[in-house]
Parts: sequence; C-alpha cells; structure tokens
Amino acid sequence: MRTGEEVRGGEKQDKGGIVCAGNFIVDRVHTLSYWPEQGNLAHIVNQDVGVGGGAANVVTDLASLGFPGKLAAAGCIGVDIDGEIVKTRLQSAGIDVIGLRELADRATAHTHVMNVPGQNRTFFYHGGANDAVTDALVSPAVFADAGYRLFYLGYLMLLPGLDGIDADGRSGASRLLEAARNAGLTTCVDFVSSEDPEFAAKVGAALPYCDFLVINEVEAGRATGVTVRDGRGELIESALLTTGERLLAAGVARGAIIHAPEICFWFAPGRSPIVSRSRPIDPAEIVSTVGAGDAFCAAVLYGLHEDWPVERICAAAHAAAARCLGGATATDGIPDMPTLLKDVKAMQHACA
Repeated sequence: MRTGEEVRGGEKQDKGGIVCAGNFIVDRVHTLSYWPEQGNLAHIVNQDVGVGGGAANVVTDLASLGFPGKLAAAGCIGVDIDGEIVKTRLQSAGIDVIGLRELADRATAHTHVMNVPGQNRTFFYHGGANDAVTDALVSPAVFADAGYRLFYLGYLMLLPGLDGIDADGRSGASRLLEAARNAGLTTCVDFVSSEDPEFAAKVGAALPYCDFLVINEVEAGRATGVTVRDGRGELIESALLTTGERLLAAGVARGAIIHAPEICFWFAPGRSPIVSRSRPIDPAEIVSTVGAGDAFCAAVLYGLHEDWPVERICAAAHAAAARCLGGATATDGIPDMPTLLKDVKAMQHACA
C-alpha cells in the first residue's frame, strides 16, 4: 500500500473523497427461464459478468453518479483472472485501487447469481480473499492523510475476519471503524442479510463506532430482534420506528437510515424520524434486483459528502435504486447524478 503522501494530490484533492472498504466479488449473473425443481433443467437465457459486493458496488455506483471527489477501494483479492477483472473494472471507472491487497493463497471472491425476472435472486457464493480481510490489512489513516472524508465498510456479516468477536467483546470491524474515526474519517456501514444466529451480537459490536448506518428493513430487524413484516409480507412501519430507536440507543452516532422497497426512515439523535416514500415500480420494468440497496447507499454517501438536506438525499437514493432495477448487473443501470435529479423532479411532478 502506498503512503498518504503518494496518493495525495490531483485535481480532486480539495473536493474530498470516499473510500469503500469490504467485499469485492466477481458476479456471474445468470438469467433463467424459470426456477427448476431439483433434478430438472432450466435454460440460461442471458449471462452477465460484473464486479459486486458491498464496497465494489457502492464505489462503482459513486463513479457512475459522477461523484466530484476522489474514490478508492480497500480490501482483498486473489492473484487470478477474477482479481484482474476487479482491478480493471474499478480502474476504468477512475477508482484508486491502492487499498486492494493481492493474496497469492486465496481466490478472488465470486458469486453465481441466479435471477428469474420478477422474482428474488439466489446466490451461490465463495468467499475466497474476502474471508481474509482483517483490520490489520486496511489503513484508514492513509486515506485520511490523502484528503478523503468518508469511510464506508460493507458488508458486515460477510467478512468473517472482521465479524468475529474477541474475548474483550470487540470485533475486527469495531477496531477498523474506530481507527477510521481516530484518523478523522466519518464512518458509514452496511450489513448483508445473513441468517447467522449471532447476527445481532456481531453487528452490535460495531454499532458504537458507526457514524451512519445504511441498511434494509430485514437487516434492521435482525440487528434489533424486531419483526418488521407480518405474515403476509406487509411492512410494519411502527416496527421500523422501534428498530431505528434501538439502533441509535446501541451507539449509532449521527444517522440510522433504514430502507425498504416501500419507504425509507432516517433516524438521527434528538430528532423526529424523516420519512420518504418510494414510487411503485412496474414489475415488467425490473430486469434484476441485484444491487438496488447498494445503489441506494451510494446516493446516500454522495449526499452526505456534499452536505445535502436529508429529504434530497432520500429522494435521490430512491431514484438510484429504481434505476438499478433496470440493469442486469449490480451497477450497470446507474446514470449520473444530474439524470437522477431529473428523475426526482419528474416523480415529484407526477405526485403533485
């Protein structure tokens, strides 16, 4: 890894920057004719290769949005073809890969994503180099010294080297986020929707070191032990209010943002929650749901970095998620921010 002095400079220096640390995965998205029963055959009607994972999706989406500051990636990849795919994809988007460690004894993480249009997708995942990420392999101070402002970490619950809790009740994620804060960076965290029975304990260890938390309703429910949907799958909005209060009480310092397909709640200490509803999406317009939450998160980070009002951030985030639904991979549906803001105005006009 280069020093802060080596990465300092460039025309974007004065505009700050966002470093995205965590998962970097090569996604092979297979669009199926239907979901087969065991032993049956379904046709792969289309196949796309993309770079996915929390950090990869968010930083790539930020580049697509035309983020005005610097962007960097931090994590682990293998010394293999998939590792080259990750680096090439990020570098082609103008993202600095100085923080990507290449591990000769690990394969780059990869996922086979099975997608049936109009249905939820299914993942077959190999963790590889992602499983080796520890707080010792990421140096937030390097990025702080180079003028970066925000430090995103995602996904917790898919980074075993950071998720485990030691005898002191600390996790690698908590130590990494504390180091980022101590370096002067604002920390932003996302989870994955794991069914690990220790979900609440593992993410709970990191919450006191989170400035902003950007998660979906399922993850919010699992982190707090609250049921957020009823037996018919309907969202229980009063339950989401409880999850937000509990997340702030657990230590989230500045904002807990909980998003669902129907709505977003933005919780901040000492303030009433801000509610933003999304517009319904015609199922026929949905190519894939892969990456929609990451697109939402990327727009939130963009707005936080640029100090936008919460209402504007949420509107742009809903628009980013909606655009993502029209793309086959996690990132290929994302336009630039001016286009997103036009989408926001059109939605507001339609609702007026």
